[in-house]
Amino acid sequence: MKRFCMSAGIAVAAALVASPAFAIDVSKSVETSAAPADVWSTIGDFCGIKEWHPAVQECELEERDGASVRTLTLPDGAELVEELVSRDDDAMAYTYRILEGPLPVANYESTISVSASGDGSTIGWSGTFDAEGASDAEATDVIGGIYDAGLASLKDKTGGM
Repeated sequence: MKRFCMSAGIAVAAALVASPAFAIDVSKSVETSAAPADVWSTIGDFCGIKEWHPAVQECELEERDGASVRTLTLPDGAELVEELVSRDDDAMAYTYRILEGPLPVANYESTISVSASGDGSTIGWSGTFDAEGASDAEATDVIGGIYDAGLASLKDKTGGM
């Protein structure tokens, strides 16, 4: 019995260590007075992010194994490589994942979308990821800051409310 309890305890401990951590979710949104189609024309281009996100200096788009991949150059010269996972022009949304870059995240996947809201639009940006090389709180702050800066810029460019 003693041997069984010890074996069971080791098995439980191993399962806990091997279990993946829960992904972190960050969601942000902003309201704008612009029509959804007008907002989508601003953000719908996968490499158009260089036109509205203040942290993106350049964007290069290429095809890799049939997928659209963008390389974003940041002000300090660092690069983020992101792959388009899905796109729905009718729903005005696209989802992408980070393939490589300096952010303290792993398994990052994000969706940016536009929806009608009253006489204007809601722009939503949400993502899930695991913290890597930083605490959950630090990784959340970094991603939240990226979303906040982009959404504030979009609000200014599309007619803030």
